[in-house]
Amino acid sequence: MKASATLQVERRVTGSRNELRKIRESGKVPGVIYGKGLGAPVSISLDGKQLAAMLRSHPHSVIEVDVPGEGKHPIMMAELQRDPISHQIMHIDFQRIDMNEKITTSARIDIVGSSIGEREGGMLQLILHELDIECYPKDIPDVIDVDVSSLELGEHISIGDLKLPEGIKATQDAETVVVAILAPQKERTEEELDHIHDEELQNAKHRDAAVAVEKD
Repeated sequence: MKASATLQVERRVTGSRNELRKIRESGKVPGVIYGKGLGAPVSISLDGKQLAAMLRSHPHSVIEVDVPGEGKHPIMMAELQRDPISHQIMHIDFQRIDMNEKITTSARIDIVGSSIGEREGGMLQLILHELDIECYPKDIPDVIDVDVSSLELGEHISIGDLKLPEGIKATQDAETVVVAILAPQKERTEEELDHIHDEELQNAKHRDAAVAVEKD
């Protein structure tokens, strides 16, 4: 993934909570860019809709932006703050990166194919939605495809089983399960269901009797 200019940022003066509120009310998001290669952290604001679109499609992408007063720099999202109730983006931190140094980031996992186990009635369960990786910024993949075509009932794929693109190294435990095919639950007969119902009634009667004794 090469750096691409997808966000327009404006320099802002670090101000009060009231000024930050005005920025948000105008549809923009306050933020900061920091890191090696910048003279000092740069306070910025950017369009909220454009930022939201980037986060939906490529939240871990490398972005080349023209930082006012600092020139063009490759950056990546470092931290995102949302309102706990409205989930509105309140603030974003970007870190300036060196394209010639390896970084740690994450890549979305995408399931490819239809498994044997699913066709036999099993259920596919995606356990790991993103994979932590180490690579050069230019090599960050948009997604990591996981082919489940050969998986049968009860089988799974771990991080160590993944065929990663060249230059990509997983940083999590190789034994971590990424996706599994769960066996279908056995359907109970009417006799088994009646038995379970009778046991539940008996348990309820015992609970009521115990409560009555305590009240006495």
